[in-house]
Amino acid sequence: MTQEQTSIQEWLELSHALQKKDHQKTRQMIDELQPYDLGQLFFRLHDVFRKRFLSILTPIEIGQLLEELNINEQKEVIFALGPVKTVQALNQMSRDKVADLLVELDPVQAQSLLKDMDRSEANKVQELLLYPEKTAGGLMTNEYVRVYEHYTVEQAITYLRQQAPTAETIYYIYVVNQNHQLVGVVSLRELLIASSSAQVNDIMFERVISVPTDLDQEKVAHLLEQYDFLAIPVVDANEKLLGIIMVDDIIDVLIEEAHEDIAHLSAITPGEKEVLTHPFQSVRRRIPWLILLLFIGMITANLLNLFEGTIEVLPVLTLFMPMIAGMTGNTATQSLAIIIRGLASKELHKGNIRKVIRQESMVGMLIGLVCSLFIIVMISIWKHSVELGMVVGASLFFTLLIGTFVGTITPILLNKWNVDPTVASGPLITTLNDVFSLMIYFGLATFFINYLLT
Repeated sequence: MTQEQTSIQEWLELSHALQKKDHQKTRQMIDELQPYDLGQLFFRLHDVFRKRFLSILTPIEIGQLLEELNINEQKEVIFALGPVKTVQALNQMSRDKVADLLVELDPVQAQSLLKDMDRSEANKVQELLLYPEKTAGGLMTNEYVRVYEHYTVEQAITYLRQQAPTAETIYYIYVVNQNHQLVGVVSLRELLIASSSAQVNDIMFERVISVPTDLDQEKVAHLLEQYDFLAIPVVDANEKLLGIIMVDDIIDVLIEEAHEDIAHLSAITPGEKEVLTHPFQSVRRRIPWLILLLFIGMITANLLNLFEGTIEVLPVLTLFMPMIAGMTGNTATQSLAIIIRGLASKELHKGNIRKVIRQESMVGMLIGLVCSLFIIVMISIWKHSVELGMVVGASLFFTLLIGTFVGTITPILLNKWNVDPTVASGPLITTLNDVFSLMIYFGLATFFINYLLT
C-alpha cells in the first residue's frame, strides 16, 4: 500500500471514529501518528470534526501539530482552538517556533497571546523577538544545554539529565565560563566515555565555530553545510552564548531561499509566496517587472523596422526567427543556472571566474557548431537552399555563443556589483538575447541578401 493510500485509509478511519464519537479509537490513532501526519489529517477532516479532533489532542500534541504547519494553516488551527487552548499549546512549543508564529500574527493578537502565556516562557520568547528576521538571531532558539568549564563530567551529566527534557538537542553540550562566554563544546558521546572525575575543560573542543546574531541566514546555512553540524551556536559581540540554530531550521531556510530565487528568476516579487493570494495583490507585485519587459520588448520590436526591406523580400526568414531567439534563450538559461548554483554554493569565486568563463565560452562554441551544422543540413533539404541554410546556421552559431556568454557573465557582474543575481538575471538576459539574436540573424541575412535571392 502506498503512502497516499495509507493516508486516505487513516483519514477515513479517523473521520468514522470522530463521527461515532469513539474517543478510544481516535486516541489510539493519534498515539500512532507523527505530528506531520496529524496536520495532514486535520486539514482533510470536515469542518464539523475539526474542533472535536482538537478537543482530544493534548496541549503538547497541539503544539507539535502547529510546528509542522505553515502560517496560514497555523492561523486556521488557532481560530478553531480559541485563545485559551492556543496559549496552552504555545507554552508547549519550541520558543523559536512560537516567535516565528507570533511575528506573522496581527500585533494585537500576538501581544494578547504573549501576555497570557507562562511568564517564564513569554520572557524567553520576547528575547527571540528582538532579533530581525532572516538573521542568525531570528533563527536561533534559546533552548539548549550549556555547562560551566569547571564542572566535572559527573556534574555535567547530572545537569544534563535535568535540562535535557526542555532542550532542542543534547548531542552538543556547549561550555561557558563564569561570564557565560562560549569557550568550548563537547559531544554527548565524549561526555559519556570520559572519566566521571575529569573536568569538562579537559575534554572539550576549544575551537568552536559560532556565528554572530546579525549574520544573514543564508551564510549560516553555508556554514552548517560546510561543517556538517547538527547545530551551531550564536554569540554576541562579547562571545556570550545566546542560543543555537538547529539543522532543521536551516533546511527550512534553504527551501525558502530556493523558492525566492525561482520567483526572482521568473520576475515574481518574493513577497508573493502563497499560491492563493488576492488577484489585485498579485497584479500589483508582478506588473512593474512586466511593464519594464514590455517597454524593452517594444524597443526590440522597433529593431525589426531596420530590416523591414529584408523581410519583405525574403518573408521565409520569419519562419526561423522564433527558433533563433528560443535557442539563444535556452543556452543562456543553462549557463545562468550553472553560475547561480556556483555563486550560491561558493564554488564560483574570484580565483576561478576566468576559468569558468573560458569553459562556458568553449561550451557555447561547441553547442553552436553542432546545432548550426544540423540546421544547415535540415534547411538545405527542406527549403532546397544551401545559402538559406548557411545564413540561418551561421546566425544560430553566433547567437548561441553570445547567449552562453551573456548567461555566464551577467550574474557574475551583478554579484560583483552587490546586486542579487537572481533578481535581474532572468529578465535582463532574456531581453539582451532577443536584441542580439535578432540583430545578428537579420543583419547576416541583409548582408548576404544577394546570394539568397539567386
